[in-house]
Amino acid sequence: MVMTGTRVARLVLPGTLAVLLLAAPVARGDTGGPLIGLVDASAQRLQVAEPVAAFKWNTGGAIEDPGRVQQELTKLGAEASAARVDRNYVTRVFGDQINATEAIEYSRFADWKLNPSDAPAAAPDLSESRSTIDGLNHTMLTQIVAGWELLHSPGCATELDAARSEVARARQLDGLYQQALSLATKSYCQG
Repeated sequence: MVMTGTRVARLVLPGTLAVLLLAAPVARGDTGGPLIGLVDASAQRLQVAEPVAAFKWNTGGAIEDPGRVQQELTKLGAEASAARVDRNYVTRVFGDQINATEAIEYSRFADWKLNPSDAPAAAPDLSESRSTIDGLNHTMLTQIVAGWELLHSPGCATELDAARSEVARARQLDGLYQQALSLATKSYCQG
């Protein structure tokens, strides 16, 4: 799915969110590296910004929700501790992910403010998006635990760059999404 402008947001109809996001996993052929799963889950989570922004636009909701962010980071930190990985690392990684997602939402709001006819007429219920986010958070945390040694090794940056490139190519991410993916993954190798 190519993520360009507001076209995608208008295509998202209730009940289709999970199908759109999860129907096209990144191929893991010979070029796939060990961080592909983590980076791909991050990209999928960024794509949830589309229906979330549409919901917030249609309901007049605020993009930022500090209470929910803190609740999610606390929960993920506890899960990290239970998995015996550094809670501060995990909350930093997910904080970056949330910042990148909010940046996409702000971009969509700007697009729709400038071009009201492009604004979505409808959006899936926010609970559907949150369920998808929760599932992707679990996937990402599982990938972090599995890749812990690599994420804290000198080879991390090279593998991360390769994974970003592969995911951007496979998911046909536009400039906004590539920039957001870089922000979302910036702390992966900063163990």
